[in-house]
Amino acid sequence: MAGGQERILRRRIKSVQSTKKITRAMELIAATRVAKAQQRAAAARPYSEELTSVIQHLAENGGITDSPLLKPAEEVRKVAFVVIASDRGLAGGYNTAVIRAAERELQARQLEGADYALILVGRKADGYFRYRNYRIERSFEGISDAPTYADAAEVGDLVTELYTSDAVQEVVLVFTRFVSLGQQQVSVRRFMPLTGVGREGSDEARAQAAYEFEPAPGPILESLLPRYVTARLYAALLDSAASEHASRQRAMKAATDNAQDLITKLSRVMNRARQDAITTEITEIVGGAEALHQASGGRNEDLLIDNVFPEDLFAHAVRTPPRPHHLSAGDKP
Repeated sequence: MAGGQERILRRRIKSVQSTKKITRAMELIAATRVAKAQQRAAAARPYSEELTSVIQHLAENGGITDSPLLKPAEEVRKVAFVVIASDRGLAGGYNTAVIRAAERELQARQLEGADYALILVGRKADGYFRYRNYRIERSFEGISDAPTYADAAEVGDLVTELYTSDAVQEVVLVFTRFVSLGQQQVSVRRFMPLTGVGREGSDEARAQAAYEFEPAPGPILESLLPRYVTARLYAALLDSAASEHASRQRAMKAATDNAQDLITKLSRVMNRARQDAITTEITEIVGGAEALHQASGGRNEDLLIDNVFPEDLFAHAVRTPPRPHHLSAGDKP
């Protein structure tokens, strides 16, 4: 019984060791990917900041237009939710936090009497909402791990078309904002109508925006607003990718540590089972020897001698005389 338990424990330890190797490898891969995602986000930030600055300058120079991207609707009948999750799991609570935040916001808007449209990024979000029979307007897969500007433009074009055609009157963006390797925050923001564009600024801002534009600021602002939408979506996708890799790195680190703790505990149990088996065997041997001693009545030594020197052989050795030794002529007596 003890030997069987020891074999079971050995198999479990080998299984946990194999799992530990996998989680350790995934931790290292996530660490390299989060560094790359941070570099991509840092590389894209100057473009986004400069584009925002140009749009603000246009607005300060009289570039206020009647673009539907800037005009809030009088009545919000339908809200589009852009939910950015991941295509893969094993990232701790990353996907769960984003999906639950989006679902809470969606249910709150439904209580207000508004309809919804779901635009999902990532297989995990698609699987969750599809399994619960939510209506999905569009789902994008395979872009959450390493998003490109073209991916952001595709999502941005869809959102812009829905909003400008008055199919939806508001767009809400739900994603995970990357703060640091140890901290990521779920963000629920109103994405459309665009806020902070076209407002009158201070005298200092108007002085800084004293540029000459050709053509007029209005048409330039009209052409730049779609790019502004794409830039904001691209920044959100990059933030979500970095957050995903950071969450996966922490989750795999915790899994590796837990595997090591489990190996230690199983090794102790296995050693205890081995010691129990050895103790049982020694007890059986000692018990058997004691039983033989009691059965022989204490004559174990006589039995041993009798077995080694039987009486017949001993008597035959005594009765048989030695052979005479014949001397030759050259031998000395």
